[in-house]
Amino acid sequence: MLTDLCAALHTRQQDGLYRSRPVLEGPQSPHVTIDGKNYLAFCSNDYLGLANHPALIDAVVEGARRYGVGAGASHLISGHSRAHHELETALAQFSGFPRALLFSTGYMANLAAVTALIGRGDAVFADRLNHASLNDAALLSRAQFVRYPHLDLDVLARQLEKFPARRRLVMTDAIFSMDGDRAPIADLLALCQRFDAWLLLDDAHGFGVLGEQGKGSLFFSNAHGQQYPQLIYMATLGKAAGVSGAFVAGQLAVIETLVQHGRSYGYTTATPPLLAHTLLTSLQLIEQQAWRRVRLQCLIERLQRGLQALPWALMASETPIQPLLVGESQEAVRLSMALREQGIWVPAIRPPTVPQGQARLRITLSAAHSETDIDQLVRVLHELADIS
Repeated sequence: MLTDLCAALHTRQQDGLYRSRPVLEGPQSPHVTIDGKNYLAFCSNDYLGLANHPALIDAVVEGARRYGVGAGASHLISGHSRAHHELETALAQFSGFPRALLFSTGYMANLAAVTALIGRGDAVFADRLNHASLNDAALLSRAQFVRYPHLDLDVLARQLEKFPARRRLVMTDAIFSMDGDRAPIADLLALCQRFDAWLLLDDAHGFGVLGEQGKGSLFFSNAHGQQYPQLIYMATLGKAAGVSGAFVAGQLAVIETLVQHGRSYGYTTATPPLLAHTLLTSLQLIEQQAWRRVRLQCLIERLQRGLQALPWALMASETPIQPLLVGESQEAVRLSMALREQGIWVPAIRPPTVPQGQARLRITLSAAHSETDIDQLVRVLHELADIS
């Protein structure tokens, strides 16, 4: 068995499909050193350019002095610090819900939200392009798992009508991580109200980027949490917020259920309190520095204009995720490596992360990029297209 596994890995390495782990030397930035070489990078989810912000670095130092480094225990034992409590209060207010619960990762947040709320005898309905954490959570819940075609709410409505259950949960990415497109939140909320179902919204890539003061996809869609008791909201804090972790926000009964029954919350050491302390500063920057979102939108539009004439199609996206659809995996890897030779780091995304025949370059933009950075990527891609 081990011999077969090694042979399979060797074959993928020869085909250029082996997924290596690049080593970043230094902080997140548009200009990074990876494995000893300098690159212009378009691969980070640090959308607002906060991951290396001086105010956050100062907050980390202050937080370490005040709270130490490790939490030392789970939240339910003695690991829940004043910093965690203050951050959860701020996140609830910021996202427009009665209460919020902090998690170490978005993966753990989704696992807790799904498995604590539904189980055998229930049904969960999921967009086919949802993040892996949502799919894994559905499988672990042991509820009936029904998937609908990407963004096809007509099919979803028929499925909700066809599969009665004790409890029903619809779950979707708000911004789809590999396509960059948005879920129709208002229509999903109306559908869930019609069929008395919960809606779990994963806003990992919208929080901090979209909506008034960066409050996320709900505010961008004019759907506020207080208005929809069936809505459960998850967002991550390691992307636009620039730090680490995630939170789930919702009604008081929902969050208390997660506290009592969320296994990935109660059975793990709490996230370091210094990070929670730092995130309070991050929230202030997100709320107050609207220029970061304005700049990001200008860079998105500049890139889209520059890539219009390429033989590879830029997928429709209004977000910092700008996928360039290449097609076959080998061609996407070849194009990514050619960019790398020119000092530009853009990852090739291929199956099983995306469907067969839809391999792509996943270009992600940050407010920390410059117009010159965008122009350099555009120029090199056009040069590579001419060679092709």
